[in-house]
Amino acid sequence: MIIAITNQKGGVGKTTTAINLAAAMASKGLATLLIDLDPQANSSMSFLDLDGAHPGVYEALTEPGVGISDVTRRAEKLPSLAIAPSSIHLAKIEAKLLGEIDSYYRLKDEIDLIRETYDYIVIDTPPTLGIITVNALAAATHVLIPIQSSYFALEGTDDLLETIDKIKQRTNPELQILGAVLTLYDKRTLLSRDIHEQVAQVFGDKLFETVISKSVRLEESPAYRESIFTFSPRSTGAYEYYKLSEEILSRV
Repeated sequence: MIIAITNQKGGVGKTTTAINLAAAMASKGLATLLIDLDPQANSSMSFLDLDGAHPGVYEALTEPGVGISDVTRRAEKLPSLAIAPSSIHLAKIEAKLLGEIDSYYRLKDEIDLIRETYDYIVIDTPPTLGIITVNALAAATHVLIPIQSSYFALEGTDDLLETIDKIKQRTNPELQILGAVLTLYDKRTLLSRDIHEQVAQVFGDKLFETVISKSVRLEESPAYRESIFTFSPRSTGAYEYYKLSEEILSRV
């Protein structure tokens, strides 16, 4: 199963969800690969010292003779979790692949070579709908959409769903929407409850029952290169991401 975590809006919890969902799967003993496609490399920095993270995904997608397996590294505290790290070099991949006939399929071709090695592959994407995100959607079997519990929660959702439909029609007919998950939820506010209702009206039974609450622990854990499960295993964030992973496993 290959899950692309996608929303073209920034600050909605994509990377936090990618880090902790991948860690949740690995904690269950499932062989898991986290592919970081965001040039900001925050997912990579949550598990690796980037001084030693070269080459990375950019080189795997652009240089002959370098594959995903060549750039993958193990997370120190989770032996079942591997990381394919990003770097700022990914920001120039649009120009690099411009005009290449297989530009949308570079990641898929690489994943096809190592797919049998992993039970789950989680892909963190940048907050854009450019060629990097299209590569993720072309390679994925499922899309998970994090939605921030805020006033502009659904802004841009139509564009994302339209892009997913186009990918299904032309590039990846097998692609399915796994679901949407509400993040940065504050149960104390009326606004959060209103947003929950609005998102439920759009996504129906595709909206996960689990919501991810606002949490200082979730914000702090990447700074210590840990997932929430090792940084604060008894926190609300750890419990909610564990519940989300269970819900995902029940859907597939």
